[in-house]
This record gives sequence, structure tokens and C-alpha cells, in this order.
Amino acid sequence: MMTKTLTSALALGLLSAPAFAGGLAMPVADPVAPAAPVAVAPAPVAVSDWTGFYAGGQLGYGETEADDDSFDDEGSVYGAQLGYDYDFGKLVLGGEVSYAGTEIEDDATGNEIDGIAAAKLRAGYDAGAFLPYVTAGYASAYTADEIDGEDQFDGYVYGAGVDYKVTENVTVGAEVLKHEFEDLGDTDLDATTAAARVSYRF
Repeated sequence: MMTKTLTSALALGLLSAPAFAGGLAMPVADPVAPAAPVAVAPAPVAVSDWTGFYAGGQLGYGETEADDDSFDDEGSVYGAQLGYDYDFGKLVLGGEVSYAGTEIEDDATGNEIDGIAAAKLRAGYDAGAFLPYVTAGYASAYTADEIDGEDQFDGYVYGAGVDYKVTENVTVGAEVLKHEFEDLGDTDLDATTAAARVSYRF
């Protein structure tokens, strides 16, 4: 009887050993999945737009040269400009009217140019904050005294310049212009001006 009981207990112990062994096994951690990459949006690229009206002032230097040497002198120029540009992408087209008073007087003859008015077309290249351009149009020179009964002489103007955006609304720049006037009395007159400019863009 005792032998039979011991045999049953031993058999029961052997059968239950795997269960206890399994219960004492160290848990195995599940592998951690890698974190999904987070998409980062690229920083916005600043886009320049030169479209709009602008107005401002200019200050510079000018000199004149007549075919017969009757009107050769130099002096300061100062004035204002008003214009409009339209930005097509890289090409910028626009128009501008301006008036520049002068301090140019010929010492030998006493002839003096009071001012030069101009209406010009502009074509430029949108280089971001910079706008290099060429310009051409119509110009009128006004003299302090009449020359052969006239004090206004018509001609044309052409040149080049560059504008730079200090802020979205304020630009500074420089412009060099060549003016040519015919029949200024008995001669033709050329005037070259170079001016620094500042404008406010609306």
C-alpha cells in the first residue's frame, strides 16, 4: 500500500515538473519597433514681388556738353520720381515719370538748365532683393532764360540702374541717364546724370 502511494506521488511530481519549470522561466521582452520618421516641412522660401506703385526722391550729379561748346558745365541734380512696376516672374516691366532740378549753368554764356522732366519705360530682371534694369523714353529740358525764343527743349533719354529692397516697402538704388536734346538754339545738347534714389513702394 505504501509502495503504491509513493509510486503515485512520484508520478504526479514528474508530470507537474514541466508546468512549474515553465512558470519559473524568465519573460522575454518583445522587440521594440523603430519609431516612424517624422516628416519636417521645408522652410518657406521668400519670394520677391516688385509689382506696385512707388514714389521717392533722388540726389546726384550732372554735366552737359554742347556741339559748339556753348553750354558745357556741371552741377548737382535733385528731384522726385513716381512709377509703377509689374512683376511677370523674372521679367519686370514698368513706367516712370520724374523731374530733376539742376544747378547746371554755363559760366561763359550764362545759360542755365533749370530742370529736366522725363517719362520712361523700364525693363528689369527680378533677382530677389535686387532689380537691375534698363530704361528709355522722352525728356524735356527747361532753361532759366529763353534761347532763340524758347525755354523748353524736347529730346530723349536712356540709361540703366538698379534698385535694392531694404524692406518690402523701402528701396534704395542708383541710376545713370543720358539725355539728348536737339535744336537748343544753334546747337545740340547732351546731358549725363548720375543719381542715388530712395523710394517707398505701395
